[in-house]
Amino acid sequence: MTAASPALLHRVGDRALAWLDANRERFRLTDEDLASGRGIVERLKPVGELAINMRVLAREGVAGSRQHDSSVRLLDHAWRDLLDGGNLLAELQRQEPLSPVPLEIYASLHELGHRHPELERAIDLARSTASWRALEMMPTRRLGLLNAERKIGLAPSGDVEQALAATWLGRMPEPWTVQLHIAYDITHTVFHLTDWGAAPERVPQEIADYLALYLPAWTADWAELEHWDLLGELLVVDACLPGPVLDAGMWERYAAAQAPDGAMPVRGAMPAGDPDEVFDQVHHPTLVAAFASAMATSRALSSDVAA
Repeated sequence: MTAASPALLHRVGDRALAWLDANRERFRLTDEDLASGRGIVERLKPVGELAINMRVLAREGVAGSRQHDSSVRLLDHAWRDLLDGGNLLAELQRQEPLSPVPLEIYASLHELGHRHPELERAIDLARSTASWRALEMMPTRRLGLLNAERKIGLAPSGDVEQALAATWLGRMPEPWTVQLHIAYDITHTVFHLTDWGAAPERVPQEIADYLALYLPAWTADWAELEHWDLLGELLVVDACLPGPVLDAGMWERYAAAQAPDGAMPVRGAMPAGDPDEVFDQVHHPTLVAAFASAMATSRALSSDVAA
């Protein structure tokens, strides 16, 4: 198996980050969003994803000086401007006391030193109720909530092993049933279990072996369908395994799909049209590209040092 060159891996992330930096204002909630309250959680999701991905870049430390400056700008913008210094999260927690969304978004920013005491008090109050533990959610989402609690230093509201065992991946079923939504459940199970790649050793050996066996076939299928968003997430999963199982060709196909300005399409070619509508379609796969690049570059450089 031939590994992708660190230069190729780094270039994908460098271009993705440049696009995210150039479009950072498009992450902002509009006055209409805030006034109506409709879709605020959905509109906050990209901001949370931005914070998580910039946290990964800061943690992995593989960015050059330009990437470092861009990631710092984006994180500062997310906290100070997009979230109004955390006030927007505190307001959402007040309106929806049992929503896990404010905690999930706040966790990555909290790790970077940002604090909002009012929000933390509201989260503590919600977590003191039996309703917090009684909330019904998908097992993968439960893993995400437990990881957010861990990152902020809170006692877990559930059992990680039980949550993992209840996921599709935790059951390790027949691999040919991997439809689109199941594939995303697989990737996010790995993300939450490893804290977005920070602790790959948390993947049990039997699950790592299962993924190593079937990941090449899954990535080949989704690459053939040119589903670049999911392929990027599967490339992150590869970087979370004890040893790489994908060769350079998969990364070369992925990199070739990236637009010259750094944006990554969800599937097929880049969409055209109104810039705001295009942003809504491609911001997630572009964030994934930055994430996948940081993880793969970090591991490639670590392997070179070890060799």
